Order: sequence, then structure tokens, then C-alpha cells
Amino acid sequence: MQITPGPPAPVAALVLAAGGGRRLGGRPKALIRYGGRPLVEHAVAVVRAGGCADVTVVVGAEGEKVRATAHLPGCRLVTNPDWAGGMGSSLRAGLAALAPGASAVLVMLVDTPGVTPAAVARLLAAHRAGADLAAAAYHGRRGHPVLIGARHFTEAAAGATGDAGARALLTARADEIALVECADVAVPDDLDTPADLARWSTG
Repeated sequence: MQITPGPPAPVAALVLAAGGGRRLGGRPKALIRYGGRPLVEHAVAVVRAGGCADVTVVVGAEGEKVRATAHLPGCRLVTNPDWAGGMGSSLRAGLAALAPGASAVLVMLVDTPGVTPAAVARLLAAHRAGADLAAAAYHGRRGHPVLIGARHFTEAAAGATGDAGARALLTARADEIALVECADVAVPDDLDTPADLARWSTG
């Protein structure tokens, strides 16, 4: 009897939105307004439009206010009490909270408003084509978002310390990463300072 393989397991999205926005006057990054809505709503909309139906959001700074203010229906919300220690703790919290069964996770930073659904879709396509580790690239340089296959979750969590996020994993396995060029459809810049906010608000 011939067995026809089923469709690949879905890719979950993990939005890291716990930062306190110290250089932005101490406002939690998740609630900074962009395009008329909080950044965290924008980030969730991007990953969903790019093809991720299952979305986990890690909040931290003023987490209760984020939960009460942002409209995030259908998202799994996780509070990282150690958010001030850096992005690594948020990545660990998010990976631990993922629903079982995902073939990979797409990690999206809340403060990269120039990332588009097209960039997300390209990473998902790379995964469907066999990539177990993938990252958006901008003129050949690795950037965000990144995609991590399920078999790397434990290693990613173990190396996620301080503000490094998944950097330890991506550095150790640099020769395994599929770089997916996205400079024609997205912009990788972080929104970290008042000048960044002004530029994004007017651009």
C-alpha cells in the first residue's frame, strides 16, 4: 500500500515584544504607536499575513497594560518576568510556550516595523523547500526575522542568554542557515531611539 505523505506541520510565529524601550523614554515597545496602532498589533498582523496562523507573543515591560491595551485575538500571550535581562529570556519563555507539533518557529522582533508579510512568506517557502534554519538577508547580510526548525529548539533555548536571542545557535550553525534575500520587499532596521521613531512615523 502506498502511503501519501500529509502536508507539512505548520510554522508557528513567536513575536518578542517584552522590551521596555529605555531609549524611547521608557515606553514598552509593544505599545509604541506605528501606523495608527501598537507595534505589537502590527507585528502580529505581519506574521499572520505572511502565513503563520499560530502566534505566540512574549510580553514583559508593563505586561498587564499590553494585555489590556493591544488587540491580539487568537494569540497566545506569555509574560516574561525576567524581560529586563535581555531578549534571551524572552526567546526561552516563548519557545517553552509554543504549542506542540510545529515544524519550526518564525521569530519576529516587535521593533522591526519594516519587515513585511512578503519577507515572512519567503522564509516559510524556504522551510517548505527543506531549510531547517533560515534568516532574512538584506544585500547578503543576515537579519530578521529568523526561522528555527523544531529540532533546534532545545539548542536555541540553551544558548539564549542576555540580549543574544538566537545568536549563539545561528553562529554555531552558520553554514546550515539558508539566507533568504529580502531587501527588495523589507527593511531590517530596528526602532530603538526617538530619531528612529520619527523616521518611521514620517517615512
